[in-house]
Amino acid sequence: MKLTTLGCWGAFPYKDEGTTSYLLTGQDGFRLLIDCGSRALNELEKEINPLDLDAVLISHYHPDHVADLGVLRHYFQLYPKHLWEPKILPIYAHNEDETEFAKLTLPDVSQGIAYNTGGVQQIGPFDITFIKTVHPVICYAFRILERTSGQIFVFTADTGYFEGLSEFAADADFLLADVYLYEGSENHIAHLTTKEAGQIAAQAKVKKLVLTHMPPVAPAGVDSDNHLEILRNQTAAYSNGIPVELAAPHKSWEIGEMI
Repeated sequence: MKLTTLGCWGAFPYKDEGTTSYLLTGQDGFRLLIDCGSRALNELEKEINPLDLDAVLISHYHPDHVADLGVLRHYFQLYPKHLWEPKILPIYAHNEDETEFAKLTLPDVSQGIAYNTGGVQQIGPFDITFIKTVHPVICYAFRILERTSGQIFVFTADTGYFEGLSEFAADADFLLADVYLYEGSENHIAHLTTKEAGQIAAQAKVKKLVLTHMPPVAPAGVDSDNHLEILRNQTAAYSNGIPVELAAPHKSWEIGEMI
């Protein structure tokens, strides 16, 4: 399967680059959009026709993860019908926030589907399991198994450190981790630090770690011209040799080629 970055900043878009959104494409061509942050629709157009999406998967309802859901639905609703065969877009998310979940359904356009947080959710070629993360609002991490290839992709979504995250990511081919904070801010209520992400990857024995939800602007005391490389280097210091990369718009990985 192939993972393509659409946006990878945390909290807010910055200098024409957007917040969390990823396109996961299965070996059979199934296209799953994971989160839909700011600029997701514009960046998706550079990769595929948005109307070719097969489904959307949402980790939580913070704006930097759902900001473009409304315009994506409008795209499906208002794109001239004589130019395509209209279809209903399934949007999978948790229903523990009834108000936000209700917004996912637009008659004849999109259908909100509550994913099975206590079991396995099948979406196209993927079997997906879930674990609730540490975050100010209800949020779920995803462990995505492609049935035909056996490849495993894990996305932490937004989370502070908690016991069980390493086990959830165990032996994954690819770990996409929220790293909004630098070493020294461990046990945060919302996000992982570089140290924690590296340690989780090492404990889980994943094949590759990629950092996302990164800070667009360096905090005080961090070199503003080199803050992302500092983020990567700090993480790599704790990853026990597991390769660490930074996500970037339109950077993609063929996960099968890493096995």
